[in-house]
Amino acid sequence: MKGLSNPIRLIPVLFICAIVIGTLLLSLPFATSDGVRAPLLTALFTSTSAVAVTGLIVVDTPTYWSFFGQLMILIMFQIGGFGIMTAATLFGLMAGRGFGLRQRMATQVERSRLETGDAAAVLKLVLKITIAVEAGVAAILAVRMMTFYGMPPGEAIWHGVFHSVSAFNNAGFSTHSDSVMGYQTDPVILVPIMLAVILSALGFPVMQDIRANRLRWRRWSLHSKVTVGGTGALLLVGFFAMLAMEWQNPETLGPLGFGAKLLNAAFHSVMPRTAGFNSLDVGAFHDQTLMVNYILMFIGGGSAGTAGGIKVTTFFVLFAIVLSEILGRRDAGLFQRRFGRAVERQALTVTVLAASLIFAATIYIASITTLPLEDVLFETISAFSTVGLSTGITADLPPSGQVVIAALMFVGRVGTITVATALALGGQERPYRYPEENLIVG
Repeated sequence: MKGLSNPIRLIPVLFICAIVIGTLLLSLPFATSDGVRAPLLTALFTSTSAVAVTGLIVVDTPTYWSFFGQLMILIMFQIGGFGIMTAATLFGLMAGRGFGLRQRMATQVERSRLETGDAAAVLKLVLKITIAVEAGVAAILAVRMMTFYGMPPGEAIWHGVFHSVSAFNNAGFSTHSDSVMGYQTDPVILVPIMLAVILSALGFPVMQDIRANRLRWRRWSLHSKVTVGGTGALLLVGFFAMLAMEWQNPETLGPLGFGAKLLNAAFHSVMPRTAGFNSLDVGAFHDQTLMVNYILMFIGGGSAGTAGGIKVTTFFVLFAIVLSEILGRRDAGLFQRRFGRAVERQALTVTVLAASLIFAATIYIASITTLPLEDVLFETISAFSTVGLSTGITADLPPSGQVVIAALMFVGRVGTITVATALALGGQERPYRYPEENLIVG
């Protein structure tokens, strides 16, 4: 019990337990549409992708899995999105009778400035936002599917609920074989999904800050300012890059009208934030578009939410460090606030470890397949950043390649937390310091 009261150990354990239970459930005969047990690797990969809210698949979700199987997948990405994070905090509080300094530091790395006394408030906020957003988006989608696409009420409600929960949890799973490509000219379907993705990708500390201080920018924390400002900047970059690079591509934006081009460019500037839905054929993107997606996926969304990646704040901390070095400033910071050295080290460590894992996985998969390198790199970044977008190679990977992708999804979902908190806790401070000696850099 003492070991599990520490969130560093508790969160990965809970994720592993959820993945194992999900694998067992998806291995049941009635979890598949044909009543035949799914292969263990297929069940494990799908369970990992769902719990890690990634969305990468090796089998077609609507045709391979039965209603029971799809329902289990929905429950898994609902739990994986934020339930385990909340449960870890609350369970740690109960087991440890209140966090000590080290445990508080551990949870603060992913939850910004939340303190022990905020646990109940966080849980209420999460539940209220989740119920409101998922119910609202599900209602819009279901009504639209019934009235405009002629779906029977039961089918429309199921599709609406599934896509709503998947969007809010940044999961990217769809009950349609072509994701949401069938709705690429319909803003009533795509816009609510986009808004749900953006909101949940901001992270719960930002939601709490906005709830407490409304739109009074000056009262927001530095974390909220960087997350919201950085998110807006990255969305604009993705939007204009999609328009510029895919405008005349006959397999993506080319055949669409002006309004539909703007809609789909906006949609695909949001989805690399770790959502995973696609209204266009990602495999048909130009190479330069894929490269922009590499960057957007690697950065991801906000901390302490349902998004993955190295996180927006991490990226802009590194950007501020580089800028301060170029300008010859002693301190790095943004919005008239400077960063502490610990934050700078955490950002650097998370980024380097993430890049190293992606690099190693890409080399391994490229060495055992004949798939194009750009597609393999896209897949590994998408897996680590829990995005779920794919150029279509997931099912073509050999078993060992799928295991590597599954491992990346797991590490991407919980690894940055454990690495960052391990750095924050860092063991005991040495009672001495070594002599300083500089080396040539650059």
